[in-house]
Amino acid sequence: MKADKIIFATGNADKMREIRMIMADLGLEIQSMKEAGIAVDIVEDGKTFEENAMIKARAIAQELRKRDEWAIVLADDSGLEIDYLNKEPGIYSARYMGEDTSYTVKNANLIQRLAGVPDEKRTARFVCVIAAVFPDDRECSARATIEGRIGYEERGANGFGYDPIFYLPDYGMYSAELAPEEKNRISHRGKALEEMKKVLKQAAEETL
Repeated sequence: MKADKIIFATGNADKMREIRMIMADLGLEIQSMKEAGIAVDIVEDGKTFEENAMIKARAIAQELRKRDEWAIVLADDSGLEIDYLNKEPGIYSARYMGEDTSYTVKNANLIQRLAGVPDEKRTARFVCVIAAVFPDDRECSARATIEGRIGYEERGANGFGYDPIFYLPDYGMYSAELAPEEKNRISHRGKALEEMKKVLKQAAEETL
């Protein structure tokens, strides 16, 4: 059975914009859950990024099967790990301080919790895992990270979420200060999606 589209298990418009930019050369239609008309409550009760990403991908794949539709389902679980805070907020990054809390408030809280902590102890990383469920029930995942540290203020307008407080020493700027193309090239999500693209291209050659 051949799938001619990808459904990505997210309703985040900023993520979808990045995803479409990175995966444009696949030649497949890419839809969000909302665009595909899928509304399902997914309980992310996994203990790792891998588990939560696969929970989301499996849930959407199950909904598609109920509708007798076929697509490649992708889902990501990503977050920020701050070493000084025992890798918080980690898998709870999106739900940190409440899902409806603005990231301006979340970012300010994290900066406050690191008050007085020197640069060398402000190490952090973004983690992204992309999970895939294929129409023939095959499953796989790809994981990528980007290392940096937490800054002392928000900077930049090109990113979203925790990007404005994530400083990249090798680039001398914050993640939200990077041009979108550069961010997609080096980011955790960009690298994980590139790895997944390799898997999808190989699958296409094998004809799902």
